[in-house]
Amino acid sequence: MPNIGPMEVIVVLVIALIVFGPKRLPELGTSMGRGIREFRSSISGKDDKPKRELDAPEDGAGESVDGEVVHDAS
Repeated sequence: MPNIGPMEVIVVLVIALIVFGPKRLPELGTSMGRGIREFRSSISGKDDKPKRELDAPEDGAGESVDGEVVHDAS
């Protein structure tokens, strides 16, 4: 894949300006930046829950369940 030079970046920005207009372009940049930031944080493994909370068994985990399997004869 060839490198993206400054001329290609300028062409993409001009096309984005034509398509979205000058009023929507800052909103688009903000939302893209927010999306990239969330993507990077999810890739790096920064979650809301610490690892030991994820590894801890939930209530009722490990209990046996009594029942029978029913197959439908259709």
